[in-house]
Amino acid sequence: MYVADSRGTPAPAVTPEQQAAVPGIRPGRRAALAPTVLALGTVSLITDVSSEMVTAVLPLYLVAGLGLSPLGFGLLDGIYNGISALVRLTGGHLGDRLGRHKALAGLGYGLSALCKPLLLLAHTLPAIGAVLALDRTGKGLRTAPRDALISLAAAPEDRGRAFGVHRAMDTAGALIGPILAFLILRGAADGYDAVFTVSACVAALGVLVLVLFVPGRRTEPSPGAEPVSLRAAFGLLGRRDLRRISLCALLLGLCTVSDAFVFLLLQRATGVADRWFALLPLGTAAAFFLLALPLGRLADRIGRWRVFLGGHLALLLAYGLLLAGGPGHAHVAVLPYAVLLLHGGFYAATDGVLMAAAAGAVPEEHRGGGLALVQTGQALARFAASLGFGAAWTVWGPRPALAAAAVLLAAAAAACAWLRPADSMAAETPAD
Repeated sequence: MYVADSRGTPAPAVTPEQQAAVPGIRPGRRAALAPTVLALGTVSLITDVSSEMVTAVLPLYLVAGLGLSPLGFGLLDGIYNGISALVRLTGGHLGDRLGRHKALAGLGYGLSALCKPLLLLAHTLPAIGAVLALDRTGKGLRTAPRDALISLAAAPEDRGRAFGVHRAMDTAGALIGPILAFLILRGAADGYDAVFTVSACVAALGVLVLVLFVPGRRTEPSPGAEPVSLRAAFGLLGRRDLRRISLCALLLGLCTVSDAFVFLLLQRATGVADRWFALLPLGTAAAFFLLALPLGRLADRIGRWRVFLGGHLALLLAYGLLLAGGPGHAHVAVLPYAVLLLHGGFYAATDGVLMAAAAGAVPEEHRGGGLALVQTGQALARFAASLGFGAAWTVWGPRPALAAAAVLLAAAAAACAWLRPADSMAAETPAD
């Protein structure tokens, strides 16, 4: 871990010309990632361990432990996933307005950490709903300022790699959390309370790492720049590249089947036993972890648009395999591995790559708000897609619903190939 003064300002990115003048650094070789990126990756890893510990046991705790009805759980799940999308705009805007992205990110991480011990005290639907809403508020507040810090710390030609490293570290936490929760449930007498207690301690450690090791950076508006305001934030959509990036993220998000449905479809196609179902998300997370950095580097080299669109083509291929599969087929033994690899590759090629691309279309003084616009549009589109797919499954059945989603995704990908942003999603590599 790199130690940095939290009151300092990150060192400027090293240009190729400066590298050539420094002994020990070969010309054309990229500099090491900024300490800010590694520190934020560590914070996200620790925080995701804490969050995924709770996520792994929450459905069973609420339904089996507290006797919550499926309808009540569905309501809480909507709160859990919907609120953060709406709060992201607030976090991004306030980070830009105050010029203190670290402070907003710290507030978000702190709120989420506070919610873990509160779960020990909440035993009714309204109380649990309030705790989960506060937790998602914290996630929404921190996401855009955190990504703004990453984009500001990394050199433009290295943003794909920087976001790839961060997302890989974040996903490592998502892998560790459920495993740790499983071990605690097996070894502790009062398993749920033990999981929530350990999760709270881990979350507090994440906040401490943020405070001590992530350097603060106050962004100052450029001379003659429009003052930071909500009107100016939404006015960013007047920028051609950001408008097209946002539109592509929204269109493709509307055709993306949610993870839960993908795992249910995979179970139906392969006949995976119920006792192994909980391991399917770990397969996606493992593929995401392994591919995030290589695909981030590839995006920096060949163009972020190509990798972003390629990720959706991988998802389309996963849909095709699910439609072609079924119990009794010759390839059913390898189908889970192929689908989970493609599903994780989809996230690795799109999540951080989209933020790296959007950062190039937004000025520094509006970085948080601009990234939040893209994130919010995509999140709301995916929420709508989840509702639509659930309705289509209910009316038509799973296979026709997935076939319709695949057709729509192919059409959206073709439209986005035509709409592609001209500059900000191109590879930003130094001139020879």
